[in-house]
Amino acid sequence: MTLNDLEIALRQNMWLGEILERFEEIALPDSWLVAGAIAQTIWNLRCEQPAEFGLKDVDLIYFDEQDLSFDAEASHERRLRDLFQHLPIKLDVKNEARVHLWYEDRFGDAIKLYSSSADAIATFQPLQPAVGVRQIPWEEMIPRGQ
Repeated sequence: MTLNDLEIALRQNMWLGEILERFEEIALPDSWLVAGAIAQTIWNLRCEQPAEFGLKDVDLIYFDEQDLSFDAEASHERRLRDLFQHLPIKLDVKNEARVHLWYEDRFGDAIKLYSSSADAIATFQPLQPAVGVRQIPWEEMIPRGQ
């Protein structure tokens, strides 16, 4: 699959296509659509299923080291869920600048402070595809060349 093929494939998913078309409205620093929704869409298309088949949520990440509060992250998530409320999926929004604050409590291992969203994407676990896309203009982040 070429990089252009990835954009074409993701645009076949009506929900991801709309999020990508309206990406400027997300209006968060260093923001990316990442991980599972991308992989699920590609698998669906390869298996001749509808692009949206089985998709329950979409992960959006951003990097804002100026506000590491849970309240700010939750506020952004509420705003984006409202913005895309007509789509039948749940949006999960995370500030990668604050992941180090809660990761050890949740998963048992401490992690280093990320320096950017790209830095965070590069550390996604093997079962979570290390891939991110955004549309301003189209960009891809595939650190392990998956």
